[in-house]
Amino acid sequence: MSRILIALALTGGALMLPADHFRTMDRITGRSFATRSEVLATNGMAATSQPLATQAALEILRAGGNAVDAAIAANAVLALTEPTGCGLGGDLFALLWSAEEKKLVGLNASGRSPASLSLAYLKKHHSKGIPALGPIPVTVPGCVDGWFQLHDRFGKLSMAEILAPAIRYAREGFPVTELIAYYWSRSVPMLRRFPGFEEQFTVDGRGPRKGEIFRNPNLAATLELLAEKGRDAFYKGEIAGKIDAYMKENGGFLRLEDLAAHQSEWVEPVSTSYRGYDLWELPPNGQGIAALQILNILEGFDLQKMGFGSADYVHHFTEAKKLAFEDRARFYADPAFANVPVQGLISKEYAAKRRKLIQPKKAARRYDAGKPALEHGDTVYLCTADRDGNMVSLIQSNYRGMGSGMSPGDLGFILQDRGELFSLEEGHPNVFEPGKRPFHTIIPAFLTQNGKPIMAFGVMGGATQPQAHAQILINLLDFGMNLQEAGDAPRMVHNGSSQPTGEKMRNGGFLSLESGIGDEVRRELEKRGHRLRRSVGGFGGYQAIWRDPESGVYYGASESRKDGHAAGF
Repeated sequence: MSRILIALALTGGALMLPADHFRTMDRITGRSFATRSEVLATNGMAATSQPLATQAALEILRAGGNAVDAAIAANAVLALTEPTGCGLGGDLFALLWSAEEKKLVGLNASGRSPASLSLAYLKKHHSKGIPALGPIPVTVPGCVDGWFQLHDRFGKLSMAEILAPAIRYAREGFPVTELIAYYWSRSVPMLRRFPGFEEQFTVDGRGPRKGEIFRNPNLAATLELLAEKGRDAFYKGEIAGKIDAYMKENGGFLRLEDLAAHQSEWVEPVSTSYRGYDLWELPPNGQGIAALQILNILEGFDLQKMGFGSADYVHHFTEAKKLAFEDRARFYADPAFANVPVQGLISKEYAAKRRKLIQPKKAARRYDAGKPALEHGDTVYLCTADRDGNMVSLIQSNYRGMGSGMSPGDLGFILQDRGELFSLEEGHPNVFEPGKRPFHTIIPAFLTQNGKPIMAFGVMGGATQPQAHAQILINLLDFGMNLQEAGDAPRMVHNGSSQPTGEKMRNGGFLSLESGIGDEVRRELEKRGHRLRRSVGGFGGYQAIWRDPESGVYYGASESRKDGHAAGF
């Protein structure tokens, strides 16, 4: 009989072992890192980064709504409960598997730059780069139009029903969760100087503490107006008028005309195959195709043989990321203003050429962008699924946490600062132009196999996102992890590559490794020339729903780095 069974027998079933025993004993899961079980259900599933948002999605599903209704409801609750990552003043992207149409569709609900702002003005007054905060980086918020585009095409319940949970929590209040309270407290000192912020987003001049009840009656009123009068209230009516007046009073350029001209765009997702599956991303102006490029390059290596967390795996992954991100800096931009060679960038032939540049025992200090074949012509992530097989992968953001700090009047939300990501370099594909969508970091993802929907997933966190998308799939398909383990496994994030703003990579950038990757591996990576940086944050936030194509059972996962969870029924 094993020592564990003997201990159980002697203690009446209570497991009593020496404390140091667990330092060497394998976890029940068989993994050396902290993880937990997946969530299983058949009628519906939601995974978000905040518990009340997950429950709001399930509330809508139980009331007869579908996955789209649930996703909008969850996003609206997150706009209230997690303003450190999203809100009505930000942008939205979504991938949706339509069970009725039997296909994957994509929505780009990102906003454009103000028509009255010019490159000449920016170069004269902000020659070192577009500021991160205040009125200058504000672009048109696309979130609300994204909600209504999704709802008009696929929704079942009324918007009044869908927004009801968020309105209720905004009026009655909600207890602020731990991680959100932490980031909120860090944002207040930077943003309190902007008109409307302190009045609407602080408690006695500070961020709300963990467990403290926070109310946002202004946001409740805004959501009630949207439920009653629709998206035009935001882009042409009362809300648009308040945004226009606020920006005029505070040195901004966003105008009523910019809001009235906004429209989201239904786009065709793009994909690459990897280990028998197809990963789908949205094309630029987002960075999703960087994940496809990374996987295409790594497909030529035996990662399984290298082993998870090994120096060989981390090295090859990092070099593949560097190659993809140099292309990201050179080519990714609004396709309405630039000829982005998407198919050339994600082709297998191009990946084969780029793969040859990787030296197995030496980290590169820099790579040049490639020459693909040309064609002519801080964030929240959530996913939902319903009993009919509809699945939504949705991501939404203000960009820098709580955004620009610009908080119009009595509307209860903060305008985004996404315009900071424009380049001021003339001739660059991502150079600022009036009415242009900036390069975007937020990206939803979707996995199919043989034309069937398999997984809606995403990982929030700036430039971490395409790196983490690739790592999640590698964990699942190369290293045999389950859906929850794939997100909980220690991550690596490489920073310092050339940027779409024009900034160049210096000295190979730096590599952050999450706890769980050992010192021996770190020493070996340093020998190969990688510059390592210690970090306890910035590794993203993962949610996922997997659908068994045979049984229809949903598997949900939500990682421990955030406050939320996955749940179903």
